[in-house]
Amino acid sequence: MILLDDKTPALLAAAAAGGDKPPVPVPETFQATDSIHRVLADSLKNMSATDLKAVVTGENTFVRDALSELTQLTVAFIPKLLIAIVILWVGMKLAKMLKRVIVRSLERRDAEPSLRTFLGSLVDVLLKAMVIIMAMDVIGIKATSFIALLGAMGLAIGMAMQGTLQNFAGGVIILLMKPFKVDDYIECGEYKGYIKEIRIFHTIMRPFNGRTVIIPNSELATKSLINHTKEPFIRLDVVASVAYGTDLAKAKAVLWEVINAEPLIDRTFKEPKVAVSNLNNSSVDLTLWLWTKVEDYWTVWEHIREDIYIAFNNAGVEIPFPQVTIHQPADAPHAHMEQRAAIKRPDAVEGEKLGTGN
Repeated sequence: MILLDDKTPALLAAAAAGGDKPPVPVPETFQATDSIHRVLADSLKNMSATDLKAVVTGENTFVRDALSELTQLTVAFIPKLLIAIVILWVGMKLAKMLKRVIVRSLERRDAEPSLRTFLGSLVDVLLKAMVIIMAMDVIGIKATSFIALLGAMGLAIGMAMQGTLQNFAGGVIILLMKPFKVDDYIECGEYKGYIKEIRIFHTIMRPFNGRTVIIPNSELATKSLINHTKEPFIRLDVVASVAYGTDLAKAKAVLWEVINAEPLIDRTFKEPKVAVSNLNNSSVDLTLWLWTKVEDYWTVWEHIREDIYIAFNNAGVEIPFPQVTIHQPADAPHAHMEQRAAIKRPDAVEGEKLGTGN
């Protein structure tokens, strides 16, 4: 039995009317519980035995559905992944073959080696990028979405690849302006050697020590450089020093004999010259200006110095070495030290010491 407050408005109204007692109100909690019971009872009446078994065994749980969905996605993704791997493998092989075909076609057309290496590396990069995009599209990553993402990140990528883009632009400038080509001997800053390859972003140089120097194209395109093999002929400057007192006419005659005995010195472009170029402290310098073909430069460079040394020795021409001669007259007076007058120091005051400041 539910006890109500005596001041409940319903009891007061019933007492005033003198009628029967009003019905006892049921709390809202009891009403909600009864509604749930009715819903459950209706659900059980309408549920089949199969549905009831699924509820009891838990076969329709969220984990079961998630595992089923994951299995379906995996089964559908594995074929796509295998196809993408095949596309990558076959595409890379085809890209390599196509690069070789293009390079060989340029070779048959007698294209410059620098142009062949540059275009070959450029085609290789572009074809590999296309193959990767195709593989991504098969997996499900749309190329349009990928390009849109790159566009959104364009500023950041541009800042990060600033040096790389400069090197690419430098390679294009080198091919267009042609300050040097493959097999040229150049000097740029502290680097000097023969150019072996001109690629998209860098140039490969081979110095005399057999090492490989890789220089960014931007540095070669923007800095000053010396191309020693740009022209078909190059001048070789050789300095031959003789001692003071040497007969210059005799020394020059010996040098001309050396020049005439060297067959690789070219006389059709310009005639060789021999002249006094400098008066040093211990020698008189005679310089030989010799013109030769670019391909013969280092051979003449090696031969001419050895021939000059042998010819000077055979002719009795003295080759000087640094020396210093000191001349002192025999009757020169001896130097004497000047006598200094003694300096009288002040007497010490009683209670003080000199040099102590006290």
